[in-house]
Amino acid sequence: MSFERWGYTFEGAFSRPESLPPGQGVYVIWCEPEQGGWLVLDVGESEDARERVMHHERAGCWRRNCRGTIYYSATYTPGFTEEQRRAIEQRIRNLKNPPCGEE
Repeated sequence: MSFERWGYTFEGAFSRPESLPPGQGVYVIWCEPEQGGWLVLDVGESEDARERVMHHERAGCWRRNCRGTIYYSATYTPGFTEEQRRAIEQRIRNLKNPPCGEE
């Protein structure tokens, strides 16, 4: 399944990180709070979005900041440079100000 957000097509949102397809891209970690709505917890870029999300050092921050269900999504960017992926990441960070930030 896919959805459009901020001008990009994302795969997901999946309730398990291993459901993300492998590949280079920009990932977004979401929380669906018990009271409804969606909160962006974190955003990042990687050569392999699934692998990065599955072994992420900020996963504890995601759990601390979500009183509901955590979901995983990614927009895939084959052929993009790391700099281009970081520009997408920064754009989303600026728009959503996620609580689990850059470390």
